[in-house]
Amino acid sequence: MLSVNTNAGALAALQNLNATNAQLQAVQGRINTGLRVASAKDDGGAFAIAQSMRADVAGLGAVKNSLARVQSVVDTGLAAGEAISDLLVEMKAKALAASDTSLDTASRTALNEDFKALRDQITTIVSNAEFAGTNLIEAATVSLSALANADGSSTIDITDEDLSLSGSTVNLSATASFASASEASNIASTIGSDLDSLNQALARLGTASKSLETHSVFVTKLSDELEKGIGNLVDADLAKESARLQAFQVKQQLGIQALSIANQAPQAILSFFR
Repeated sequence: MLSVNTNAGALAALQNLNATNAQLQAVQGRINTGLRVASAKDDGGAFAIAQSMRADVAGLGAVKNSLARVQSVVDTGLAAGEAISDLLVEMKAKALAASDTSLDTASRTALNEDFKALRDQITTIVSNAEFAGTNLIEAATVSLSALANADGSSTIDITDEDLSLSGSTVNLSATASFASASEASNIASTIGSDLDSLNQALARLGTASKSLETHSVFVTKLSDELEKGIGNLVDADLAKESARLQAFQVKQQLGIQALSIANQAPQAILSFFR
């Protein structure tokens, strides 16, 4: 039936053109964002899983920051401890030299001055071995904890090491000095024991730093794998989307032509009245 009031062909052509435009818009959106699932309405299940995985990735980012911070604190204390060990070696050599009974008083006094300068340098190193406001080798410091997983339920605990003079590791007094061969000999013996204790403390710090580094590498790999998983769930295949874009653009042009032809159909009624 031909009618000037209702053009069924134009309505059908318009419906098809609107459907093509919607599909073309969806493809353009995937190309613009690079995502096959950009919102929950695209694929509710995939979007929910991806969001949960994104939360894990963000949590692992916080874990990596925590590990890096604590490792920096440990490495700072480790570097200071190694410097203290070197100073103790020098101090022991000074004390041993001063324990020589054949040494004259002036020479022993000179050695004592060098000894005290090295002793005071240890105190300076301990007080300045600080990173981000935390000093792991000072007496007042408590143990540290680094995040180990994305939900914060697990931590890596690092025990502090007191490397200050007159402390639990280094028994040498902060005012130690010698004026005689016997005093120098006693101090050399004390430093020998302190070096053994200090080396054990450095070994513990070194092990702690290594464990933090190893876990940081694992967390980085885990985060990378989660990001790959998210990509597999929501990323668009741009090669396929490019092909779809070309196809829908052709369909859009054909739909416009079909609608134009359908709109011209009522004009055939005019020929009946000639």
